[in-house]
Amino acid sequence: MGNTQQEIFEEIITSDDVINSCKVILFNDDWHTFDEVIAQLMKATGISYQKAEALTLEVHEKGKACVYDGELSECLRVSSILEEIALYTQIEY
Repeated sequence: MGNTQQEIFEEIITSDDVINSCKVILFNDDWHTFDEVIAQLMKATGISYQKAEALTLEVHEKGKACVYDGELSECLRVSSILEEIALYTQIEY
């Protein structure tokens, strides 16, 4: 079927290129609990429980939120971990 988000970016970006200022956007859904999202955010980004809880609330209230920013390779890693439990993410740059 289709390529994963990471495969698409790897096709576009060569190993010599470094992209800064990328963002991982997390979207709200109706099937994950707050605790599941908080735990996955902590796992993916290393942030504190309080920060993960605040981001989860922002995603819930606004429909989406930037949960991480940094280089493309790190954004891909964070996005991949969030998607392990079928959270929906998007990388913006």
